[in-house]
Amino acid sequence: MLPYAAYLRVYEPLSAFAEPDGTRWAAYAASADRPRRAGALAAEHADALRRLTAVTPVAAPKWESGDAYVRWVDGVTYICPWQTRLRSWLGLSRLRVTAPQLRLAAFPAAAVDAAITGFASCQGQYGTLRIHIQARAWSVPPAWFTPFAPDERWQVPGRAAPSRALVYTALMPQARDRVRAALDSYRGAAGAGPGPGTLAELAQISSWLAEFDPRSLVELDYGGLVQLLSDEELRADQSVAEMAAAVRALARGELELACAMYRRVSQRWWPLAALERAS
Repeated sequence: MLPYAAYLRVYEPLSAFAEPDGTRWAAYAASADRPRRAGALAAEHADALRRLTAVTPVAAPKWESGDAYVRWVDGVTYICPWQTRLRSWLGLSRLRVTAPQLRLAAFPAAAVDAAITGFASCQGQYGTLRIHIQARAWSVPPAWFTPFAPDERWQVPGRAAPSRALVYTALMPQARDRVRAALDSYRGAAGAGPGPGTLAELAQISSWLAEFDPRSLVELDYGGLVQLLSDEELRADQSVAEMAAAVRALARGELELACAMYRRVSQRWWPLAALERAS
């Protein structure tokens, strides 16, 4: 079983990576031993489970992951590094603030202290703390649909995980333009638009996308959430189109229509989000 989570990823072209990383990722992409597209998420999940179910749970790996998601488009190789160690550190830092009791229940104090010490000593090794992958458990935030268009959708039906999938992929310039247009529309509505938290999330996504090479790809992967939805429900999911309609309505000052479109997206995902608290 894959984790019930969705993922927002950025794939940068090989030419965006400085040496020696560029050469290393080129060799990785050509390797026959790396996890393939259909099994990469399962391989990443299995690695996390091994750490969490160890006799002494490991809060963050000792070394940074050498794996990545790989895509080819029009003869160009794109890389999305897993960055497991950095993502683990940043996730642990968020837990310390948002859910300290959960952090203490998940990891022994010694493991947390070791991870924090490792993060502090290795921060200088990272030119930036940007991550290529964002994850959200149990649902997809409405703002995540904004960088995409309905015709950028790719669905693989069937019953078997992990090959079953629903993915959107956009070119970085278009993704940035759509998020920027949404921000302008929400700000122009002077707080009267739908979803008060959506504006903050859109601003975060806009800042995040600005950190990457403009030739990059942006991907929304429903990940393990497809296990909670039938093929019919996935085909009927028009969240991207509905968020685009909400943005256009806001730009025209049609607040009632904008709220209706936003409500359709939110209500589609509320039942899944509620499962997080189900017994």
